[in-house]
Amino acid sequence: MKFCVVGAGAIGGLMAARLSASGHDVHVVARGETLAAIREGGLTVTFADGSPTIRADVNVAENFDAGLDFDVVILAVKAHQVAGLASQVSALCARDTVVVPVQNGIPWWFFQRFSGPHAGYNLRTLDPDGKIAQAIPAERVVAGIAYPAAERTAANVIHHVEGDRMPVGELDGSKSDRATAIAQAFSSAGFKSRVLTDIRSHLWIKAWGNLAFNPISALTGATLGEICADTNTRGLATSMMREATAIAEALDVRVLLSVEQRINGAEQVGDHKTSMLQDREEGRSMEVGPLIGAFVELGELTGVSTPAIDAVYALINQLNQRLDLERTAQ
Repeated sequence: MKFCVVGAGAIGGLMAARLSASGHDVHVVARGETLAAIREGGLTVTFADGSPTIRADVNVAENFDAGLDFDVVILAVKAHQVAGLASQVSALCARDTVVVPVQNGIPWWFFQRFSGPHAGYNLRTLDPDGKIAQAIPAERVVAGIAYPAAERTAANVIHHVEGDRMPVGELDGSKSDRATAIAQAFSSAGFKSRVLTDIRSHLWIKAWGNLAFNPISALTGATLGEICADTNTRGLATSMMREATAIAEALDVRVLLSVEQRINGAEQVGDHKTSMLQDREEGRSMEVGPLIGAFVELGELTGVSTPAIDAVYALINQLNQRLDLERTAQ
């Protein structure tokens, strides 16, 4: 298959390298030092479990000309960057091109092709003016969930920490040929991929953890293992996730695990830095709106009280604004 991966961070770089190494035609959209490094040395992926290092040469550019007829465009940038790139992603698409978003948190498409309450609702936290939905129509989207934990250790070097699940699913719950083909391509690249017929319930598990662990880690500097081992931070994560469970129930979204099971799963990952903590340490803007603010909005939409989520959102939003101002002033 012919892939275009937009964004060469930890997950985008991992996916691009693995897909290329397994024989797929891979193009990567990158910028700045990342673009220069990939042009010079390709992509390298190292593995914490001792698996052989992957070195992959990929086509890379800041922009690709229309007419390349990509089968799949993987949207692997941070969730808060999607709006600024939506028109560029649209320009990469031929008539039958599929867009696979793999962002953390609640996605902009959550209520599109949705059969539950509030079908068609536009999340203002994620897509306030509807530009993303207009540029990337729901009919073009096959959702993806990126479970691997990875860190970018250099501009073109990704270190895979653990995990290889990469399921996909149609927004309307159907099991389509195109989703099956994408899952097969991901599996050929070493991911565990299958087609889910209830993508939102599975996405909720990932977003659940992002909601609690990401802001707590960015505020405290703690790893997943440290958050789960400490009684106070574990208790705060539990409160936030219970509030999110009530939101899911109000939306008729199935919650597939208990709060304790989800926290225990995070604890098993060990001393891994969340993506939000990595962003803070690298001086990048954090995904505050998509990971936490969206749950605040969903609480308001469903009438569910979210005091723990609201408090953490206020803190992490204030921190993010201050860091953004400091970065602008430099």
